[in-house]
Amino acid sequence: MRDFFSTVIHRWPEGRRDYHWHLLASPEWAEETLFEPYRELTHRPGLAPVRPENFHVTVLHGPPVEEMSEREIADMVDEVRAGCAWIAPLELTLGRATVGSVAIECAGRPGAASRPLWELTVAATAKATGGRYEALPAAHYPHASLAYGVGDVERLPMKVWLSDHGPRPVTMRVEQISLVSQWHDRREIMFERILDVPLGGSHWPRLQTAQHWSRTLQTRQP
Repeated sequence: MRDFFSTVIHRWPEGRRDYHWHLLASPEWAEETLFEPYRELTHRPGLAPVRPENFHVTVLHGPPVEEMSEREIADMVDEVRAGCAWIAPLELTLGRATVGSVAIECAGRPGAASRPLWELTVAATAKATGGRYEALPAAHYPHASLAYGVGDVERLPMKVWLSDHGPRPVTMRVEQISLVSQWHDRREIMFERILDVPLGGSHWPRLQTAQHWSRTLQTRQP
């Protein structure tokens, strides 16, 4: 298994905060249903296990926090709010973990259920920023990582373990999409939750002002 962070460091430097849109679940749910059953697998040398509080299903890796203006942030969020009012809550089934080339992850199905959220956030970000940033990922395939490769680790023993262990697929209920400020230290991905946008027509208070947003972000710097 390769080092995951060596594959992203060229476009996402260590310590830089980037906006991400995520599907999130409570740490308690993640711990009980996903992380604890796979602990013997994910806590091996050469792997960096994801902490339950950092569990996420990425919808979009957005622009760097410092490169978006206050107005662009406000416009992006407003576009996502408007679009989410027309997208119903959904369910993703996270399958049994598999050993990938850079991480241990659970694929989410059906991808078509959450793909409208990727399309929405891509369009909202492009509209707010004038198309300055490419969409990452370039196509949507929902998945949740349980551990990242950070050193030498053989894949075959992990595949053998998975042939004998691991829980059945689990269902993740999605009723909102979350905007976070996310960074990494070349071993762990961490984020701070900024706001949640509900699906299916519930309207939360609008972003107050660009100045309010700017002050909020300044208090969240590491």
